Amino acid sequence: MGALLMLSASLAFAAANTLQSVLPQQFGMSSTGMAFWQYLVASALMLPIVLRIGLHRLKTRHPLAHEARALSSALGVHVFVYGFASGVPIWQMVTLLATGPLFVIVGSSLFLRERVSGARLGAALAGFVGAVVVSGVGTERLDWPALTPILAAALWATTDVLTRWLAREETAETLTISLLVLITPNHLAILLLANAFAFVLPAGVATGLPFALPQGAGLLLLLALGGLTAAAQYLLASAYRRADAAYLQPFADLKAPLAGLVGWMLLGQTPSVWFWPGAALIVGASIFIFWVENRGLTGPTAAPVAGEG
Repeated sequence: MGALLMLSASLAFAAANTLQSVLPQQFGMSSTGMAFWQYLVASALMLPIVLRIGLHRLKTRHPLAHEARALSSALGVHVFVYGFASGVPIWQMVTLLATGPLFVIVGSSLFLRERVSGARLGAALAGFVGAVVVSGVGTERLDWPALTPILAAALWATTDVLTRWLAREETAETLTISLLVLITPNHLAILLLANAFAFVLPAGVATGLPFALPQGAGLLLLLALGGLTAAAQYLLASAYRRADAAYLQPFADLKAPLAGLVGWMLLGQTPSVWFWPGAALIVGASIFIFWVENRGLTGPTAAPVAGEG
């Protein structure tokens, strides 16, 4: 069930990545403005769920940990969408996120004392190699914008490790809703700071009016982006409640081939020839760890976890 929920979240993320590429390039949104409105819409859409579950679910004994989790998640989003605004193709952006499992495994073993089996480490390394192959080192553009997803992966790994720690005593509803409630003020702060210091930031980070909204079809796409974000966050949180982070990370790598295929079909962003062997490595790692875990050769820890940025 955890693997199935992660696959569903990956599909939602792939659709969201497509919109994150379309809105800056076709509707002129700045990366910071798009990220702010994306999560404001997602938070508004989650409001009925908050009311249905009850506001008491938002109570926590670890407010600083929740804030650190939201800040690292928000920073990861802004770094990531800047790559889209700079014109980096979806398939390259998302596949380079496959470096994330290594950050998660290091953080989980050092700070959470999780046991990392050889099978899990091997699957994470295979996913990383697949990302390197897909990126086309030596043949594709590997300037600063193209490397932004690696920084985003490190920031989101921080979010994952904090989530894993919080989930030992808090529910998926609390983790998901608290992230969506706290992340909007963090996005607002980043938006205002980015526009205040736009003169020293790369082009595309802060352009035009900070709160400008697209018109017509662009506004509908922005609303859809917020809806996909809310759905993906809840699916992700539910997945982490059913399995630990190290087990689920190879399945998260499936975002790479899914995003590549969506970008190819909808935006005409044809992946390089290296996409296919790299994607095969990533998918193979996911299938391998699923097979090994279900044969009982290495057991996931039972404590639940939730949410990435």
